[in-house]
Amino acid sequence: MLTPTSPRFAMVAGEASGDLLAGLLLGGLKARWPGLRAFGVGGPNMTEHGFDAWWPHDKLAVRGYVEVMKHYREIAGIRNQLAERLLRDPPDAFIGIDAPDFNLDLEARLKANGIKSIHFVSPSIWAWRGKRTEKMKSSVDHVLCLFPFEPAIYDKHGIAATYVGHPLADAIPLEVPCAASRASIGLAGDDTVVALLPGSRRSEIEYIAPRLLSAAAQMQRLRPGLRFVLPVAPGLRTMLEPLLREHADGVAIELLDGRSHEALAACDVALVASGTATLEAALFKRPMVITYNMHWLSWQMMKRMAYQPWVGLPNILLHEFAVPELLQDEATPVKLAQAALAWLDDPERCATISRRFDALHRELRRNTAQAATDAIEKILAA
Repeated sequence: MLTPTSPRFAMVAGEASGDLLAGLLLGGLKARWPGLRAFGVGGPNMTEHGFDAWWPHDKLAVRGYVEVMKHYREIAGIRNQLAERLLRDPPDAFIGIDAPDFNLDLEARLKANGIKSIHFVSPSIWAWRGKRTEKMKSSVDHVLCLFPFEPAIYDKHGIAATYVGHPLADAIPLEVPCAASRASIGLAGDDTVVALLPGSRRSEIEYIAPRLLSAAAQMQRLRPGLRFVLPVAPGLRTMLEPLLREHADGVAIELLDGRSHEALAACDVALVASGTATLEAALFKRPMVITYNMHWLSWQMMKRMAYQPWVGLPNILLHEFAVPELLQDEATPVKLAQAALAWLDDPERCATISRRFDALHRELRRNTAQAATDAIEKILAA
């Protein structure tokens, strides 16, 4: 089969981090095929590359078993409508961007009907829910892996996979633009800056933001000169502002619409919800405290399925607790504040973690957009 000169790709990205990754991938795909068409579920980074979003990505931005159940009917409805539309007018390939709970069932249905199915971002089968490999075998034709150890795992299960590096490692500069980022946000060069990243899902704002805001209040009481920046995902400002007044009234917190990369480049330390943002913080070589909190029942279910002692991506990739993790009941404002201040009080420790993150950055830098496009071109031609 010949590769089409102007392929049509259906894509689904289920949250802000997936939208960011998909936008970077689309940049590489459009460089290879300027006339391609892409459509499905996505967000603003994808639409900047001409993506036709039939549904916005935030419709799928739900995490945790209890939280998903509350929105199950709507999410299942979107999946069914999307599948039926794609089966009526098949694309050259479907590319699922992360969001495995949504995408794997959709991919299985499309693959069974002869549509090539590519999954970009391996589910964390090496961290939890390893039995997902059997589901993936029936759902996908190829997995594009972000981390170098992943293809060998899939090879053992007879699943085709390619390591393409992490697109964020290409997008984020090796040299951190700290001064320029501070200037763009309105911070002074000698300010001590703390970045607060509570997540991009509504459930994360509900469960995590109050703890981070209360931690900021604790830190400012101890260090009155601290400055705080908090990037706000699209559509979440109205949810966050009342929490700010409730938990950190009078604290010098600058809310930024998006601009998480500028916040990370500008800060001295970050308090970050577990997820892609922790890897972004590592690529900006920033010391951090990783945290998470969710509905207690979701936590109990997820905790039982964990294979590793670490939750945060930097710790998983470095195979140790290189940065603190304060999860669920441990994620108290006092403990979060103490862990962040401990970084500020130990410049040598900060310099050490910065060097380790720099080495990690170089390992993950593989021109992902081009590598992924090369792999996709081979899949289309097979």
